[in-house]
Amino acid sequence: MDVRGGRYYQKVDLTGATGVTIEAYRHEHVILDGSRFKPADGRSAMVNIAGSSHVTLSGLEITDYRSSELDAMPIGIYVHGADDHIRISGNHVHDLGNDNQTLGSFDINAHGIAVYGDNASHSISDLTISKNTVDHLSLGASESVVVNGNVDGWSISGNDIHDNNNIGIDAIGYEPTLSGKYRYTDLNRARNGVISDNTVSYIRSQGNPAYYEDGVWCNCADGIYVDGATHIAIRNNVVTGNDIGIEVAAENARGSADHVDVRSNTINNSLYVGIATGGYCDGASDCGDVKTGQSHDNQFVGNTLRNNNKLNDGSPEVLIQFYAYDNVFENNTITATNDAGALLGTVERADADKVSGHNVSDKNTFAVSGTSDVSFGWLGKTYSSFKAYQKATGQDLHSTLSGVKTGS
Repeated sequence: MDVRGGRYYQKVDLTGATGVTIEAYRHEHVILDGSRFKPADGRSAMVNIAGSSHVTLSGLEITDYRSSELDAMPIGIYVHGADDHIRISGNHVHDLGNDNQTLGSFDINAHGIAVYGDNASHSISDLTISKNTVDHLSLGASESVVVNGNVDGWSISGNDIHDNNNIGIDAIGYEPTLSGKYRYTDLNRARNGVISDNTVSYIRSQGNPAYYEDGVWCNCADGIYVDGATHIAIRNNVVTGNDIGIEVAAENARGSADHVDVRSNTINNSLYVGIATGGYCDGASDCGDVKTGQSHDNQFVGNTLRNNNKLNDGSPEVLIQFYAYDNVFENNTITATNDAGALLGTVERADADKVSGHNVSDKNTFAVSGTSDVSFGWLGKTYSSFKAYQKATGQDLHSTLSGVKTGS
């Protein structure tokens, strides 16, 4: 179906559709305007795709679908149920979301493009999300573009995602997308996916009421996040100006993020850190009294990182947290510009969580700029010289360090 240019105050419902294409006619400007709708409780969308096959959505502008109700979750494009051969390409999703201002509430939620594999008997497969622009969203605790649950075989490529107040791209497992006996199985994990050639910029939680903690805003929005998903390639993305560049972790204590290949990405100007992996808390009070999941069998290879602690609080370019093991960090080019010269970082007690270890870091090119200090952290301990770090850990024996005084 070719849609002529114009502003349409209507939704699109593709439930049980087969072989349907909805696109702008000859590149005319088609706007789906949600300003006249009041989003219902739960997930609701301007474009709903459910139980469908061989569907293409292309060239539409989707905007102004908003709510201030805690129970509402406005979505630009929503794919769910049992679907296959779905193409979402060349759309512009912007200026929509949830505007509730309850400080500290994770009940505030919205999405730009959301794919929920919520059917245990049929995964969402052969999914392509490409060349879309997704920007200026009010997301609360949710994500700009997300694949969640039983989504097996997908790609998110060539998109421009920017200026949103929470995560840019997320692949999720272990949430109650599938419940009961399926929740902690591989069926309930986004898997066998590719996140490539995207530009993800200025994804920051400053001012997002969901991330107001103890009187301050949390700088904790990821440009690209793998939360409990598996077998994913993240490559050739440009990730700039976010709170965190790329994170591979699992928030659920029973979950893991594993077999993720983070390769040949450019990550710069993050407020907090460039790359993070491992769970953020071991159950202690100083990290939130929660226990998070594991990160294992992941590779971080050939990435370029620079100036990723613009907060200048001593946080590193690469941070390895709790429950991280059998991960590889090789052939990366990493330049720290903060006052601490922090290149690799660790967390206290990482050597005591009974899981962390057997990670390998080598053949990296390290540098600091604008400081003579340097910092390397590994398994709960931090070293103020490269030689001391190498000697104590046996790591990075074939790596180089430049930009610091002789003997460091």
